[in-house]
Amino acid sequence: MWQELGIAFCLMLVLEGILPFLYPRRWRGALMQLLQLPDRQLRLMGLASMLLGTTLLYLLH
Repeated sequence: MWQELGIAFCLMLVLEGILPFLYPRRWRGALMQLLQLPDRQLRLMGLASMLLGTTLLYLLH
């Protein structure tokens, strides 16, 4: 189980690094826009992301 968790973490880091590597200016602009959002909206986006990820994982497994 720990090995799979480590693999998932490594893949997440690779995927997270693609946009800043390919489009640093656009990524920085998007990050600046995220900083302007209220906490409630960021939390809702995080919740939606977690639910989508959990649903996709369930469907794929």
